[in-house]
Amino acid sequence: MATNASLNSFASLLAQATAATGDGQGYAAGTWLGIAAGVLLLLVLGIAIWDVSQKKHAIIHNFPVIGHFRYLLESIGPEIRQYIVAKNDEERPFSRDQRRWVYASSKKENNYFGFGTDNDLEASANHLIIKHSAFPITSPRRGEPGYDPNYAIPCTKILGETRGRKKAFRPSSIINVSGMSFGSLSAPAIQAINRGCKIADCMHNTGEGGVSSYHEEGGDLMWQLGTGYFGARDSQGRFDKQKFLDVVASKPAVRAIEIKLSQGAKPGLGGMLPKSKITEEIAQTRGIQMGVDCASPSSHSAFSDIDSMLDFVEDLAESSGLPVGIKSAVGEMQFWEQLVQAMSQGDRGVDFITIDGGEGGTGAAPLVFSDFVALPFKLALSRVYRFFVEAGIHDKVVFVGSGKLGFPQQSLLAMSLGCDLIHVAREPMLAIGCIQAQACHTGHCPTGVATQKSWLMRGLEPTEKGNRLANYITTLRKEILQLCHACGVAHPAQLSTDQFDIIDESYGIRTATDCFKYQASWSMPNADSQRWISDWHKMQA
Repeated sequence: MATNASLNSFASLLAQATAATGDGQGYAAGTWLGIAAGVLLLLVLGIAIWDVSQKKHAIIHNFPVIGHFRYLLESIGPEIRQYIVAKNDEERPFSRDQRRWVYASSKKENNYFGFGTDNDLEASANHLIIKHSAFPITSPRRGEPGYDPNYAIPCTKILGETRGRKKAFRPSSIINVSGMSFGSLSAPAIQAINRGCKIADCMHNTGEGGVSSYHEEGGDLMWQLGTGYFGARDSQGRFDKQKFLDVVASKPAVRAIEIKLSQGAKPGLGGMLPKSKITEEIAQTRGIQMGVDCASPSSHSAFSDIDSMLDFVEDLAESSGLPVGIKSAVGEMQFWEQLVQAMSQGDRGVDFITIDGGEGGTGAAPLVFSDFVALPFKLALSRVYRFFVEAGIHDKVVFVGSGKLGFPQQSLLAMSLGCDLIHVAREPMLAIGCIQAQACHTGHCPTGVATQKSWLMRGLEPTEKGNRLANYITTLRKEILQLCHACGVAHPAQLSTDQFDIIDESYGIRTATDCFKYQASWSMPNADSQRWISDWHKMQA
């Protein structure tokens, strides 16, 4: 019946158009209108016939032509919710307020919010409260002694020092960019990130896709080795030590090695780069073939248990001189207990551990893995860190946190739980232009960040976007320092879990110490780190 009504409507329009009379001009206009209406009528009729004859979609079969609008509205539903329907704090993974703060910070625009909070603080479950001091530290302003426009916050620990690595170093920034591969991200995006890291003086994790020429824009690198060993593999996909050493020797920007066991987006699954996203440059960088999907296995072939993993770590560190660590999402806890036992013997160990929360997400994954596999960051870190504290070796490891930590309050809470460094990924993507279209896995990212389509990448200018990334990281460090000073401390490592309260929806309140069953002293810097913080703070004054 819907089809008949459409046909009658267009037939009436066609009759009116062809009946147009008058002078030549009116006749011509009526003729063209009639032709256009006729073509449109035939098009609609053709679609209707096709709709009725097809058997794949019941809606379209039963409601020809107009049934297509259902699928159109479904396809643009995320955009409608993002820009029209959702409230400021409703969207996931990042709310409108969070995105607005990142965008404004990256552009050096006003990132303040007026007229008070729009959060219902007393009715919000797990709402975090930072307890300020009655006697805060005054933050120096522009033109005053001690003012640092880069708001540098070095790490309190020296990466690789405990195990005597030849190229041990103190990370110059507690905020760094987490692993995102060339291939998953576009070449201009990688360039922009590395240029921004150089400006902000922080590290850039390569992701498991290897070290490309686009990573060589001046920023320090943390080379991530995943199960595919990209950039350091033989023709069979196995680890090739000589290729590894060749890359280290030829890429002086590489400061540390991160062995990825798993990631929060798809723990225990491995990775997949579709052949549609593989270019000749990507194939050359990774050491893979063109025209074939690039799969990363679920587990490593170079080791199969904790004992062989630690042997592998020590071999890489000894041969390269670089600090070597591991990255993992957190599932079963037996692995971590056994790792602590092995490291407590003192002869072998990792230099750093990156804990990736299950809410992490720069890698596309099946929904069930994104939603139900691996612990969220705060629970993951607090459980793992406890094992190291109880064994008395937490000071011998640099802990890195990853998983939606690119906001001042989340970074501070993570550090109070034991983190020494914070790695951020999706927030830098937002800073260089990502609009949260959530099309990363399709190859059709509209902003050119997560695609290999040249016409989409042309809109991403690396220098401009690199400046924006640097602005975002600098602003994040600035507000972290402002919060520290408001709490009466000089460095975020000095904040304990006692400094945070967590409100529940029943007007209850607990300290983070009670919530995570911590002791406030667990994450406090040791005597050497405290002395370093004191000297650093005096230099800033």
